[in-house]
This record gives sequence, C-alpha cells and structure tokens, in this order.
Amino acid sequence: MLTEQLRVLYLPKPDHTQLAFTPYWWNRLCRHAQVVEWEHALPCTSENLAERIGGFDVLVTAWGSPRLTDEVLQEAKRLRLIAHAAGSVKFMLSQEAVQRYLIPRGIRVFSGNGAIALNVAEATVGMMIMGVRRWIDHTLAYRERGVWRDPAIPVNGQYLLGATVGLVSCSTVAREVIRLLRSFRTRVLIYDPFLPLQEARRMRLKPVDVETLFRESHIVSVHTPLLPETVGLIRREHLRLLRENSVLVNTSRGKVIDHDALSDEARTGRFVAVLDVTDPEPLPPDHPLRELPNVIILPHIAGAGFYGYHRIGELLVKAVEAVSRGMPFEGEVPLERYERIA
Repeated sequence: MLTEQLRVLYLPKPDHTQLAFTPYWWNRLCRHAQVVEWEHALPCTSENLAERIGGFDVLVTAWGSPRLTDEVLQEAKRLRLIAHAAGSVKFMLSQEAVQRYLIPRGIRVFSGNGAIALNVAEATVGMMIMGVRRWIDHTLAYRERGVWRDPAIPVNGQYLLGATVGLVSCSTVAREVIRLLRSFRTRVLIYDPFLPLQEARRMRLKPVDVETLFRESHIVSVHTPLLPETVGLIRREHLRLLRENSVLVNTSRGKVIDHDALSDEARTGRFVAVLDVTDPEPLPPDHPLRELPNVIILPHIAGAGFYGYHRIGELLVKAVEAVSRGMPFEGEVPLERYERIA
C-alpha cells in the first residue's frame, strides 16, 4: 500500500488512455491515487491549466498537452511529479522551466520514452534485416514484373548474422537495439562522444569516430537525439564511406542526415537506405529520395506497438507510486542533463 494518496490531474483523452494503459494498470492508478480527468469540453490550454493545477501533486500529460509555461508552474505549488504518458517532454517543458522551477522545487519528471524505445528497437532490427536481404526488391520484381530471382538483385550476402553494425549514439533506443543484436552475433561499433569508455567496454562496444563507423559497418543505424549540434551531423563525406550493399537505417530524426547529400549518394545504388523519419515529414512529391528504388521511406511508425505503449502505463503508475514513497523509479528524466536528452 502507498504511504499517501496523491492527487493526480490527468490530461490525456480517453483514446490515449486506452492506448497507454491496460485495464489493470488504469484501475491500479485510480485505486491508489485521486485521479481527476480533464473535462475535454474545456480546451486544454496553458491558460486553463494554470487555473486548475493548484492542489495537485501529479500532472499526467501526453502528446498534444499544452506547454508548461511560467504561469502554469507558478500555480503548481504542490506539484511533485510530471508524468508524461508518451515520449519526449521537450515540446512542453523548456530548459529554462527545468532550471527555474523543477530542479529548485524537487519536481520530478517521468517519460514513457524508454517504453516506446522497445518498439523502435524492434522496428530498427526489422529494418536492418529487410534492408540487407532486399525483400522489397524481390517482392516487387516478382509481383510487378513476374521475375523470379532477378539476377540484378543479390540473393546472397552479408546479412545481419555476423555483421558489423555501427550505431550513431548510445541512446535509450540504441541500448535496446544492442540488446537485441546480441542474438545475431554482431560486432557493434558505437559513435557517442558522451559515452564513457568504461561503460562502452562493459557493454562490449567498440567506440570509434564517425568516419570509421561508416567505413567499417555493414549496417549503420542512426539513434542520435535532435540537438542543435546534431542537425546535419551525418554529411556527404560520411555517406561516401558506406560500402557496397550496406544498409543505412534512420529511426531518430530526419534533420540528423543531410538529405541533399543522401539523395546524391543513394543515387549511386551502392547502399539501401531505410528511413522511418525524414525532413520534412512527409517529403514533398517531387523530392528525389521518393523516386529511388533503394530508398525505403516509412511514415514514422517505428514507435508503434501494443507492447511498448502498454508498458508506458505500467511504468507511469509505478512512478506515481514511487513518488508517494520518495523512491526512485524507472523512466525518470535526468533533469541535470536535460539539454542533452532527446
């Protein structure tokens, strides 16, 4: 049992509740906390939230929740936890707000990013296998042209088993990808200037620079957060190093890769690119990447999946319970390095 019952202001709409919570975890939240759901006939704006947040210990947010402005946080005098039933919180919570209100007051933040990462990691490994085995090419050759085993499409090669896989950033998603890759006996290279060498060794990763990663990898997968310094991180000189029949996967953010350079280098047909994210989304109809047969563009769906989504609700409830006891919880956002997280 909880040591105290917290008052929870719950902003997500019912369809999001069904997405993120199984009945068990929703009922458990309602049993152990005083949950007040937002009346959605009233627009959920920052102004309206500021008028109603006083007296609540926990604020539950989701995609589409309003920004937590100075006015909101000034009125949130009892607030102890912001529990985000989705991924990144940066669209609603600024670095300035973290420094001015959250850290001084000891307000903690939960994010479901780690739960969604499970889905993205599964999708990433699937994209790797799909790319190296050229399944889409074989399918279209047979369906559209009636060609069985088109000699222009490789039917053998270095697939995921035993491959050298290069990961750009050791992010939350990347760490889940690493866990899944162990079953495929891969050699994993990592580029992450913020990853301590001791931790890399513990995870059996080989830290390298970006050039070495692109030169030596059979598969390159991008997982870097979108920060001012990572916009255009992957440039023409890196893409030119991709080896013949390699695969480039991006499930992070489109802006991380120079799209003009990617269009030019992909046009050589030297590698397959699998892009769950682009810049912009969607790409305009005349964008050259949409015309290239070796570029597979997906509609930003890597994070979808019942397993990860339902895990959000489970972890959120456990976070609320942990806060009531003054305990640590999984999914806590590290506010001391907020500017560097995704």
